[in-house]
Amino acid sequence: MYADNTLTPKEAVRLCALGTLASGPMAYSGLADAIRHFVDRILGPSLDVMGASVELLKYEGLIESAGEQLAITGAGREELRQLLTTNVRSAATDLNKLVFALKFRFLHLLEEDDRRAQADILVEAAENELARLDDLRQHHAGDEGYLIPWLDHDIQLLESRLSWLKDFRGTL
Repeated sequence: MYADNTLTPKEAVRLCALGTLASGPMAYSGLADAIRHFVDRILGPSLDVMGASVELLKYEGLIESAGEQLAITGAGREELRQLLTTNVRSAATDLNKLVFALKFRFLHLLEEDDRRAQADILVEAAENELARLDDLRQHHAGDEGYLIPWLDHDIQLLESRLSWLKDFRGTL
């Protein structure tokens, strides 16, 4: 974990593995395929996030073999909760996109108070990103070129996302 209590790429993959198994036991190959499919669809193929070995999760006691299938353990559920309740960086990065998607994919696995706290974190991250882009836009308002229209487009998308996140938070 980074010093600001946000996930590293390997921890994001670990979250994906544990969250996937929290839905029910599955075969080793099915788990590997599910992780790769989800991460690849969010980020595209990336060696940076090929992290969490299923064998390491077994060694750490977070998952166990249940016949031909793998299942999450009690310790794995606690690790899943810890990973799901981390902070989100305010910068718009590919890793943040993955972390946002993973939080929404597995948020239902948290208790109600933790879900609300995570919704607050997601709203705050969007607000911080919007403030950063607004500041950049103001700083370059008089510049020639196409930066301002591009920033206006990004700001509009972010305002829409922020509105959606606030509405979502209200449903929890």
